[in-house]
Amino acid sequence: MGKDLIKYKGINRLLMILSFLTIIQVTAIIIQAYMLSQAIVRLFNGKNSSDILYATIFFITAFICRYLISTIKQKCSEHFADIASSEMKMKVLEKLFKLGPRFARKSGTGNIVTLIMEGTTQLRNYLEIVPLKMINLAIVSPVIVIYLFFIDKVSALILIVTFPIIIIFMILLGLAAKKKSNKQWKVYRILSNHFTDSLRGLETLKFLGLSRKHIKKIESVSERYREATMGTLKVAFLSSFALDLFTMLSIATVAVFLGLRLIDGVILLGPALTILILAPEYFLPVREVGADYHATLNGQEAGKAMQDILDQQEFKVQSAPISDWNHDSEIHLKNVSVKPEKDGQMILKNINMNIKGFQKIGIVGESGSGKSTLIDLLGGFLEPANGTIQISGEEISHLQIEDWHKQLIYIPQSPYIFSKSLNDNISFYKPNATTEEIENAAVKAGLTSLIEELPKGLNEKIGEGGRALSGGQSQRVALARAYLENRPILLLDEPTSHLDIETEFELKQTMLQLFSGKLVFLATHRLHWMKEMDQIIVMNEGSIIEVGTHEELLMKKGHYYRLIHS
Repeated sequence: MGKDLIKYKGINRLLMILSFLTIIQVTAIIIQAYMLSQAIVRLFNGKNSSDILYATIFFITAFICRYLISTIKQKCSEHFADIASSEMKMKVLEKLFKLGPRFARKSGTGNIVTLIMEGTTQLRNYLEIVPLKMINLAIVSPVIVIYLFFIDKVSALILIVTFPIIIIFMILLGLAAKKKSNKQWKVYRILSNHFTDSLRGLETLKFLGLSRKHIKKIESVSERYREATMGTLKVAFLSSFALDLFTMLSIATVAVFLGLRLIDGVILLGPALTILILAPEYFLPVREVGADYHATLNGQEAGKAMQDILDQQEFKVQSAPISDWNHDSEIHLKNVSVKPEKDGQMILKNINMNIKGFQKIGIVGESGSGKSTLIDLLGGFLEPANGTIQISGEEISHLQIEDWHKQLIYIPQSPYIFSKSLNDNISFYKPNATTEEIENAAVKAGLTSLIEELPKGLNEKIGEGGRALSGGQSQRVALARAYLENRPILLLDEPTSHLDIETEFELKQTMLQLFSGKLVFLATHRLHWMKEMDQIIVMNEGSIIEVGTHEELLMKKGHYYRLIHS
């Protein structure tokens, strides 16, 4: 656990604060036990209540101090966990944006959604509990046993000998629980991914009459998650039982030896009571760690999964600024190739293209020809393995540059609809937009009829937990965002591939208006769009094999001609 915690910002400061407070707290625990035993002994010896006044006052003061410090420690841990988990979440989101849609598709949208939403909460729980409990274990138990050693060496030795046995047994059970927890987390992410994909494809399943049949698959995945959860709980319950059993046996052994020596007059009642009161306190930190260990396993795994995302290879540092795109701007790719993450053949090979000013560029080719990869390269989501990129004469190593990203809008096949109002969805990337600007963007995107249908208009909640949108309506929301942002560069990756012909035709006119006066890269297999393009790039097996207008390429009767007539 310790190694995982070191990487979180502020952990060293938190550990120092917790250590200082814990030393005060364990001192209060010892004073509390000593004063309580003194009060009991005096009452046992027939003293009146006035003789135990000072002992009672010190006991109450120590008791209040102990639990006041415990509250302060809890608040410090909660504050650290809130900040650290939020920072981790923002870093992961920022990294995911840099990695782009290709990484999201590879990892699974459901997996990432689960990690960000559920994983952040579990990570917060882990960061709140583990540092606090580990400090208690590292300070409270050693200080108490050292104090007891000066009172009674036999009792201290019994506690010291039994403590490692409990730790070893807990480690063995902990390893088993961790294995079970890892399996549970993986199955949970599969379940979430499956559920998310099922929701996104529900309309298609209903249209094909397969929605009821799909229930069995959901039941199967859910049953796997139930079995994994029950397996983890079995080990957790066994661990708790074993911990309590060994603790009670150890305390009982101490009590037996104390009783025998009390009868023989070897030890006095006061020290014996102090030892019996402190023995449970000695084992309390390890019991808390054992009880909370299973509750924090998912958080530990979520933290590792987030760190794996953050450890994804960074692009080369790019310092050259990029000027705003205008009529005279030019982007030039020369012999650019892109490799997959693992060793293998190039997925883009020797790409050469030169685009100037504001044009509509169509990118076509069969499935797997490299259309989406080229869009990802232009969006800065992929780094070239070799070749050069120039923007207005300035050579750069890749396009993952803030100046570039600020100028482009990426519209994927299935735009994400946030669980917010229609107004918030449209203005998500421009939250300070006025109501008039949002309404104008909605009208331009063709959302007027949808707004009229909604009881609260633009304030109606959509997305998860709200009004479900069709594929065409979701694309119109994405177009409204683009109209509102009004950036000069548009990247579209198969934006209408999942829509029927009628819906696509309705959207086409809206999209063509949006394309006006912008640099547009449209990757699609719907070739009727190509008549509207100023230039067409034809791809095959990761290479550009033809470039020209619709008419020029038809006259060549090459690959594009065959695509049109196939």
